[in-house]
Amino acid sequence: MAETAVQTDHEIGAAPAPPPRGRRGRRTVLVASALVVVAAVAVVGALGLGGGGSQEGSSAPPRSGSTVPVTRTTLTERTTVDGQLGYGTEIPLPVKATGTVTWLPAEGTTVKRGGTLLRVDDRPVVLLYGTLPMYRELGLTTGTRQGTRQETGAEGDPQKSGGQGRTDERSGAPDPSGSPTPGGAGAGAGAGGTGAGAGGAGGTLRGMDVLQFESNLAALGYTGFTVDEEFTGLTARAVKRWQKSLGLPQTGTVGVGDVVYSAGKVRIGHANVRLGSPATDDVLTYTGTSRKVLVNASAAEDSWAVRRAAVTIALPDGKSVKGEVASVGKSATAPEEGGGEGDSAAPTVPVTITVKDQKSVGRLESAPVTVEYVGRERADVLTVPVAALVALAEGGHGLETADGRFVAVKTGLFADGRVEVSGSAVREGMNVRIPE
Repeated sequence: MAETAVQTDHEIGAAPAPPPRGRRGRRTVLVASALVVVAAVAVVGALGLGGGGSQEGSSAPPRSGSTVPVTRTTLTERTTVDGQLGYGTEIPLPVKATGTVTWLPAEGTTVKRGGTLLRVDDRPVVLLYGTLPMYRELGLTTGTRQGTRQETGAEGDPQKSGGQGRTDERSGAPDPSGSPTPGGAGAGAGAGGTGAGAGGAGGTLRGMDVLQFESNLAALGYTGFTVDEEFTGLTARAVKRWQKSLGLPQTGTVGVGDVVYSAGKVRIGHANVRLGSPATDDVLTYTGTSRKVLVNASAAEDSWAVRRAAVTIALPDGKSVKGEVASVGKSATAPEEGGGEGDSAAPTVPVTITVKDQKSVGRLESAPVTVEYVGRERADVLTVPVAALVALAEGGHGLETADGRFVAVKTGLFADGRVEVSGSAVREGMNVRIPE
């Protein structure tokens, strides 16, 4: 009997409506697309663009989807790329020593200023800091050696120099007794040879390479001379003390193959020769000691890769550390042929990212990582969750308000699951529905 009463109430309604399930289905079509004529007509009614819109809205049951507010915020587009944590590309050490390799360090060893990189003919090749390569022997020229002997005698006794007075070693000016200038006229050019940088007046060896070497010698604690561009007898004495500490003959002269310069301490890479082999230019490789990330960025999408750009590095253990773009390659590399699907990959450029806080990386020395960078950014814009957008029958996108109305919107940047929206009917704080 109750069932009959329900049917009677339904039958006397002015506008018979389909069952509730049918209404929800119709709403889904309305929100989803305009592929069906019936759905298109329903959308027009819902937007209030045709007759009967208010009647439809008043009789429609409330939607069961949740509502969210339109918020004003800054949208930031973030993109991730794959990278490789390590110490960077290994490059050959500029070893110029000749002879037989008699000792090699273990791979991964860190060598600082004054440390031994390898031994050739059982002589150490020492690391010093600098940017100018070792290109000549450093020592006293022939004239300077003669002047030094006159100054100190064979064993440092002034009387053994024939009673002649001392000479100012740096200026070459004679003292009141009229002793000759060291390395004066007729003095040889010495090991440095002649020409630019090989020596100056009086045969004294001068040059920026002398200044670089003397700076290192003083930093190692061997002092007693003025750090400048002149290699003097006082420099030679400090060199002898340094050579004694290395177990070398105390000649006071530094050979071309005795030292190797780098910008700082180095991490030994792999050796290209075995013990007993002749020393070659690429006997050892090295890297810096700071861990960094190398990214092969798509050449078509590398606008983010500019020097000093900030990025976030996601490590395999789930931690994230801050990084900074240090360098960007200027040449794009095409994918290797014969790589199957890889043949269609876009050309890439190498991007090196440094990590200032090395402790934040932990003990990892090599690992695949993910690099996140900021792309486009839109500040102070209205946004909604992407899920709140609905497709309108007449084209474009819209939002459904809490009372069932539909308003058209223009979309902008999509980022972090939200979308920028604008339009005359959109305002901050209004509630919109998330369609099911």
